[in-house]
Amino acid sequence: MIKLLENAKRLYTLKQNQGLPKYKRYLFDKLKNSPAKLTAVYGSRGIGKTTLMMQVLETSPLPNSSKLYISCDHAMFQGVSLFEFVDEFSKRGGEFICIDEIHEASNFEQELKSIYDFLNIKVYFTGSSALHLTNPDFARRYSMYHLYPLSFKEYLELTCNINLSIYPFEQIITNHENIVPNILAKLPNKKILKYYAEFLKVGAYPFYFEDSTKYVDRINEMINTILHTDLSKIFSIQPDKIDSLKKLLITICVSKPLEMSIESLASTVGITKSTLYKYIEYLGDAELIHHITHEAKRFKSIRKSDKLYLANTNLFEALYVNQDIGTLRETFFVSTMKPYHTLHYVDKGDFLIDETYTVEIGGKNKSFEQIKEIPNSFVVADDIEIGFGNKIPLWLFGFIGK
Repeated sequence: MIKLLENAKRLYTLKQNQGLPKYKRYLFDKLKNSPAKLTAVYGSRGIGKTTLMMQVLETSPLPNSSKLYISCDHAMFQGVSLFEFVDEFSKRGGEFICIDEIHEASNFEQELKSIYDFLNIKVYFTGSSALHLTNPDFARRYSMYHLYPLSFKEYLELTCNINLSIYPFEQIITNHENIVPNILAKLPNKKILKYYAEFLKVGAYPFYFEDSTKYVDRINEMINTILHTDLSKIFSIQPDKIDSLKKLLITICVSKPLEMSIESLASTVGITKSTLYKYIEYLGDAELIHHITHEAKRFKSIRKSDKLYLANTNLFEALYVNQDIGTLRETFFVSTMKPYHTLHYVDKGDFLIDETYTVEIGGKNKSFEQIKEIPNSFVVADDIEIGFGNKIPLWLFGFIGK
């Protein structure tokens, strides 16, 4: 174990020498100040969990000898007891360890519980939400932080080297006419719609800023790894069925939401309805899709179809180039709102937010005709820089946060 610890420290030094980006994601301060003994960062592949955790580790005032980074997907940790390794590090002065790809460790949940119960050491770890790091027993024991893909706000900050604010949903719908000029004033050329059009295609995953020319290729690699490695392993899906998952993703791309019933979707993909529901759940766990139900489904007796959206608009670039503009608009809106608010679709308007606010999404000429008699209703319009009254620019919802 001592030899393993020495090798791990050497690899940590090599990792440090690679350097880290200066930009820090929205969770950085919360993670840095987490008082918990064990803290988890979870989310989809490719969104910067490792970088964020390393930034927290590097800014710790502890001496290097007391800090360590390891990744459980490295060959040298195969078959190694995570508890015994962390125990050895702790006995030799270790106070803070970051454990990447925790799910690759054998029996990782029990190993973490033993570390929590018996060792006096601060631990941060990462994993994919597809691996059920969020199951109730697990989530109750540790501090859990969900990292999402880059928001439009973060994309602007990285692209333009500026600092911008987040805004709660309620503030956007009541004060957007004052918020928008403040944002535009900080942009180098004030062309917010130009940046928004770019963001629909690129920038949701931080690796875009490492090599923009390989961005779509890396998204495809990420999708294939999620399907062929993560989901296949976790849910014991046979290799020949993985193609059905990919086909389901592509079908979601080419179909307008609600265009296909569950029956026709299952038939198109070539699986049964029960298998389709399982696959929808798997892809949701992997954060490749969002599953939106009708607001009437809150009442069990009413049967309504569900809406399926890709997790973000950049995924279209890898899966299907010719996007429907209406689907693209709704996909962007859902991706910005789903992390922070309850979302249902409705018959009048497009979405019901937090069971209170009705939103209709469309182009710049979208009218209030469909929702004019509904209280707390808003038109969210594409292709406008500034809104008026209850008509709000779609791009502004890329600044949602809490």
